[in-house]
Amino acid sequence: MAIVGGGPAGSTCAAFCAAAGLRTLVLEREKFPREKVCGDCINPACWPVLEKLELAEQIRNSPHGVLDAVEFIAIGGQKLRVDLPSGANSEIAIKRSLFDHLLLNRAGTLGAEIREEATLIALDRTAARDWKIDIVRETFAARVVVGADGRNSTVARLRNLLPRPERERVSLQAHVPLPKGFGNRIVLRFLPEGYSGQAPVNDRELNLCLVGTPPTISSLRAWAEQQFKLPANQPWRTITPLTRAPISAAHENLFFIGDAARVVEPFTGEGIYYALRSGELAANAIIKILRDEDRQPIVREFVRAHRAMYRGRLWVNRLARAAVLSPKIASRLLKVARLSPAIMGFLTRQIVGRSD
Repeated sequence: MAIVGGGPAGSTCAAFCAAAGLRTLVLEREKFPREKVCGDCINPACWPVLEKLELAEQIRNSPHGVLDAVEFIAIGGQKLRVDLPSGANSEIAIKRSLFDHLLLNRAGTLGAEIREEATLIALDRTAARDWKIDIVRETFAARVVVGADGRNSTVARLRNLLPRPERERVSLQAHVPLPKGFGNRIVLRFLPEGYSGQAPVNDRELNLCLVGTPPTISSLRAWAEQQFKLPANQPWRTITPLTRAPISAAHENLFFIGDAARVVEPFTGEGIYYALRSGELAANAIIKILRDEDRQPIVREFVRAHRAMYRGRLWVNRLARAAVLSPKIASRLLKVARLSPAIMGFLTRQIVGRSD
């Protein structure tokens, strides 16, 4: 089997498949470690998968930020603080360059063949209904292919499955010096131009995210430069699209996982959970298929479980989108929530609660 993409979804799928004894190939376009636009937050729902991968302790022992609370700040400056769960399985923030590298190395340790700097250029069916996979100067064959190559999935594009993006929002992200006294918290700050997400990823660096629209993103950047005393030449990473219609997660011996299947807001901590869990679900299905078990009920169960994983949680994406497109309305809702902290507590628990 072959997995295109070595991020959290692809590495997780590869690790479980390799551990089960399957010949597993991972094709990754980049050279790890590499940075990735993300909020860098690992929510508690991720820990059960990381425990199964025997990575949880290594991640806890790596540089990271401890997150005790979420602080919401309205346009007018009103604040609402909601405590997060504490203990071994609490929410943390860790740089994606480190987190993703640990996951990919784990897949390799378990027996997956890792090919970095491998760009997919063609994906075709053979007469035997297997897959012919072409990268630059090399060709592979596989019974099953997994698209784990992100929101602009090359696998989906080559198979004419990639939906048109929606481009109403723009995002910027950088790691900047951690302000003195920032504390162990996530900050979600509503601004007239959009919103900002902030979380400490270690004792020196802050993950700073900005989300706005094309006409407002330069104003957001100017706000960040002044607020955090950043130089005018501060480097920023960006991604697009922030919104895209989902792709069916299962086709004939072709699976999509993580952002390749469904794009979620990258700054809420949700995306990492969906990546890890969808990778695990796909691996469970593929292991059975390649052991020649009845394919149709296996695929139906995978699709059912994949849909159930998102059920009741995607309101986070809709809320974040509304916060950018209507930040004043979002601030008004925050003021209402301040009068009823139970409301915001409920919303926060939905984000950080276990979902396995």
